[in-house]
Amino acid sequence: MVPSLPAVGRVRAIEVHQSKMTVHVSKRGVFGFLGDDHDIDTPISGGSYDGDSQMVDVTVDATKLHVLDPKLSPQKRNEVQANMLGPEVLDVARYPTIQFTSKRAEVAGANRSKIEGELTLHGQTHPLTLQVVKVDETHFTGSATIRQTAFGITPIRVAGGTISVRDEVNVDFELVLTP
Repeated sequence: MVPSLPAVGRVRAIEVHQSKMTVHVSKRGVFGFLGDDHDIDTPISGGSYDGDSQMVDVTVDATKLHVLDPKLSPQKRNEVQANMLGPEVLDVARYPTIQFTSKRAEVAGANRSKIEGELTLHGQTHPLTLQVVKVDETHFTGSATIRQTAFGITPIRVAGGTISVRDEVNVDFELVLTP
């Protein structure tokens, strides 16, 4: 049994309106300083935690991802949004769901766990490890790093590649379980 996750002996839903996930996308390249970093609100559409098996499932409706970036003009933000959801990146018309299913949990310190599982994104499923911190019995925070190319996504490049999106995107999340 993994002491940093609650063993409640029953399946508990993830409170989707209280939980949140944010994807952080960074730029790189010779003229990367001219590009923009992006924060993307990634609303969780469903999920559960099983206290007996200590399995976690999280589902995201990819069509509802939303570029935050308050420093961008509305027009530029809309362009970034369209690129992100469009066929060159997430292609949400073909792949509307993002799913994480855990396979194993391992204690990584006081109130910390490493959760290993599989992420399905852009029609492909690959291993992913989450770093998780238990805040209390119903509240967890954590992070993960995802390589876009591992899921068949080519990071956007402009100006002949002198400005491009980094392959690695960072994901932060807060999960709240039903009491």
